[in-house]
Amino acid sequence: MKKTFITLCLTLCCLLTFAQSFEGKIIYQNTYKSKVAALPDQKLSTMMGSVMNYYIKGGDYKSETNGTFILWQLYVNADNKLYNKLSNSEAILWNDAAVNTDAVISSELHPAAAQVLGYTCDELVLNCKSGVQKYYFTSKFPVDSKLYNKHLFGNWYAYLSKANAIPLKMIIDSEQFTLESVATEIKPMKLDQPFFALPAGVKTAKSPY
Repeated sequence: MKKTFITLCLTLCCLLTFAQSFEGKIIYQNTYKSKVAALPDQKLSTMMGSVMNYYIKGGDYKSETNGTFILWQLYVNADNKLYNKLSNSEAILWNDAAVNTDAVISSELHPAAAQVLGYTCDELVLNCKSGVQKYYFTSKFPVDSKLYNKHLFGNWYAYLSKANAIPLKMIIDSEQFTLESVATEIKPMKLDQPFFALPAGVKTAKSPY
């Protein structure tokens, strides 16, 4: 149960990542509704983080949270690996992004379904083996989905191949909890490529999750 839960948390974090691609920082506010009696909403929010700073440049992205368990996540396109810094591990744990334990069963697209930060967003609903994932996006913040065609983990390419844009809002419903992540600020900026590199001399290990 614990392994499944941590795997799901890591998957969602990666969910929480342009042609002419958007480059910069997006700040998301995260809200959790737990479905597990032993893990109340506030504890889940403290572990996972109520705020996420997400940075993207080309085919690389990095997210940092104010959580106490998952501290940051880095996707290195050249390796096609997701690196996760967890508070309970000295080593940085990596997942092969070509491996996806979930699957998309069907999808639905609903135009002009929501407003986020004043932008009219389409809604893409992915009905998955793990539950329902809803994404809200606008073409004003495009992503070159070809850069992520090997990023199957977390159904990320399944989403990008249809949206070709960064999500401004996500609702991820699973057996353990529901996450709603909403962009509160978008900051276009130039990011140096070394920002998306692992810290020098850091230990890495294959993730058991």
